[in-house]
Amino acid sequence: MSLSIFSIIRVQSPEGVKRITATKRETVATFLKKVAKEFGFRNNGFSVYTNRNRTGEITASQNKSLNLLKIKHGDMLFLYPSSPAGSSSETMDTSVSQGLRSVGAPQVVEDEIDQYLIKQDGKIYRNRDQQLCRHGPLGKCVHCVPLEPFDEDYLNHLEPPVKHMSFHAYIRKLTGGADKGKFVALENISCKIKSGCEGHPPWPEGICTKCQPSAITLNRQKYRHVDNIMFENHTIADRFLDFWRKTGNQHLGYLYGRYTEHKDIPLGIRAEVAAIYEPPQIGTQNSLEILEDPKAEVVDEIASKLGLRKVGWIFTDLVSEDTRKGTVRYSRNKDTYYLSAEECITAGNFQNQQPNICRLSPDGHFGSKFVTVVATGGPDNQVHFEGYQVSNQCMALVRDECLLPCRDAPELGYAKESSSEQYVPDVFYKDIDKFGNEITQLARPLPVEYLIIDITTTFPKDPVYTFSISQNPFPIENRDVLGETQDFHSLATYLSQNTSSVFLDIISDFHLLLFLVTNEVMPLRDSISLLLEAVRTKNEELAQTWKKSEQWATIEQLCSKKWGLSATQPIFPGAGAGLSGPVCAQHCGTCLAPTLLSLPGLTVFSLLQAQSASSSQDYTSTVPWAARRTPCRQPCGLASTAPS
Repeated sequence: MSLSIFSIIRVQSPEGVKRITATKRETVATFLKKVAKEFGFRNNGFSVYTNRNRTGEITASQNKSLNLLKIKHGDMLFLYPSSPAGSSSETMDTSVSQGLRSVGAPQVVEDEIDQYLIKQDGKIYRNRDQQLCRHGPLGKCVHCVPLEPFDEDYLNHLEPPVKHMSFHAYIRKLTGGADKGKFVALENISCKIKSGCEGHPPWPEGICTKCQPSAITLNRQKYRHVDNIMFENHTIADRFLDFWRKTGNQHLGYLYGRYTEHKDIPLGIRAEVAAIYEPPQIGTQNSLEILEDPKAEVVDEIASKLGLRKVGWIFTDLVSEDTRKGTVRYSRNKDTYYLSAEECITAGNFQNQQPNICRLSPDGHFGSKFVTVVATGGPDNQVHFEGYQVSNQCMALVRDECLLPCRDAPELGYAKESSSEQYVPDVFYKDIDKFGNEITQLARPLPVEYLIIDITTTFPKDPVYTFSISQNPFPIENRDVLGETQDFHSLATYLSQNTSSVFLDIISDFHLLLFLVTNEVMPLRDSISLLLEAVRTKNEELAQTWKKSEQWATIEQLCSKKWGLSATQPIFPGAGAGLSGPVCAQHCGTCLAPTLLSLPGLTVFSLLQAQSASSSQDYTSTVPWAARRTPCRQPCGLASTAPS
């Protein structure tokens, strides 16, 4: 049947289906201009095909008509926007939603842990029930058939119960069933007005339903991107807490580690912490200010070469309760708050900076694996570590600058109101009134518990050591306020006090490696790759090879001069007579001093906390830290630097 004088051609795109009116003698180029105008394209940023699987592309031509291409009245054409990274070569499958999701998404490479979990079966296998199963050993019934990883009844009956399924289990739930996720898309929430709407003046003079962002109803997120946080050993957290022990001021650091499989939860992800980097900051008894860090890029680069990445941040919210007992105040609980609104905004900002790469999202990213850990007082008045994330809805509100903290109520946030400079969609949350009815409230103010996801934080029964542990560790960066500086004098002291004959054990210190790269006298950024590879792979031969380099010889020379030694007298243990460190004034040799002394009357530091603590078969739950005693870091008889 030939094309009539006026025909309607349907064009399907990720935005929906639109009808384009065409004539019999209309050229393909003219028709494509109509399509571009109808869908709001200003350039050739799209392709039109006759088939859903991207075959039969219609190219602009002034010599060909629609009739020549055999396009009839009522035919369906398929429009695909061009990817920012280039035209995608993927083929649409029978699932419309999966095809549409891959159209606008750039070609992305997901994290190794995501690629691994995608290939896993994920099902929960159960043994044959001796009482309920009436079949043979090779049969299956409802009592022993494998469960899906998102089975809520199974998760609720774990010990302790799991409130949030893993992100990959959530994906399995969306893409399971008969439709295979046909009408599901992992789209990021946007609170901004869509650009390119030409039917009216820009905001605040005009707005329409096409460009206006939808209202947001806050829901408690049912999944989480990270299911467990584990510190490799107690020393990592212990050295971080030393700052508060000695000054009484709150402190902050960035967690560097890796993402691994968390086997206690189906398709779960664990963030393993191997080191804590402490950026420049100003801390008081009840506040923290993060300063600009000129070394941030270098730290990320060194961590990447060590096989690590930034997985989260940690800060203290500790107030001494009884210095004689070594207890701290239990201030974050169900009667106060777990995370303040300001902390949620900070966490949301960090999560937006560290997005989770996802191939199923049109934007190429969805949510974040970046975690938040707070060291605060627990119910037993000991130091506990509590882990959190904020929801994807909170990330969107923070990214588009729609969420504000309340001055006098840390547990409440406030959704901004629209102004002439910014349009803010309405934000609602559901609550229960005094009669037991579910009601919808405007989020002015907003309880922040709708935005929080708690994560279990643990320590392993068998400690793991990515970096070596020393009785006389190298000073941590940016602790000048304690008199702990990173310079060649402290490096010489460190090398003289560590007498191990294994060079790798001595040099395998995260803070020492950062100093070697970032010091202003002789930075080794361009010549330390071999040493970082040796530390990453724990290869002593590579470390010995780097030790013979000119760079390390120069470092030894600088250290010798700092100690006033001759150039021929090495300070490295095993290569000559090493210098002795500070000696205990009483020569007791086994001096132990309490290292958790604190200032009385500290005010609450408004930052975070949660109530999830559990134990597992392969790791222990958070242990009390306030009562820990470590070897005295000063000679006996000297004045202590710890507050008292």
